[in-house]
Amino acid sequence: MKGIGSRVTKALNVGSYVKCADNTGAKLLQIIAVRGYKGVRRRYPKAGIGDIVYCSVKKGEPKLRKQVVKAVIIRQKKEYRRADGMRIKFEDNAAVLITDKLEPRGSEIKGPVAKEVIERFPALGKVATIVV
Repeated sequence: MKGIGSRVTKALNVGSYVKCADNTGAKLLQIIAVRGYKGVRRRYPKAGIGDIVYCSVKKGEPKLRKQVVKAVIIRQKKEYRRADGMRIKFEDNAAVLITDKLEPRGSEIKGPVAKEVIERFPALGKVATIVV
């Protein structure tokens, strides 16, 4: 995230539940790992907007439930500051399922998507309805 210009406050721990904001059939996800996390020994990994996380599907279609999926965080309740000084926060924590090629698995994203996510994953911008 350092190359983008704004350092997002990491708000979601391993174990956090996030809403699935696409139309893949998953409803509720639980974060089980954060991809590329390098931290202090014995510290729980944290994730923020634009981070790739591995999740377990807790609620949704029976064929998706209990599967481990890759997702990108698109919204977080915790306020974060952009490089221009603006502070952004959303009303829920949400993620979108992605493939191994970092493309969205669903064909539409419900609700707003943070601008930082679209800068890092341009393919998500094609299926997003609102970019904030």
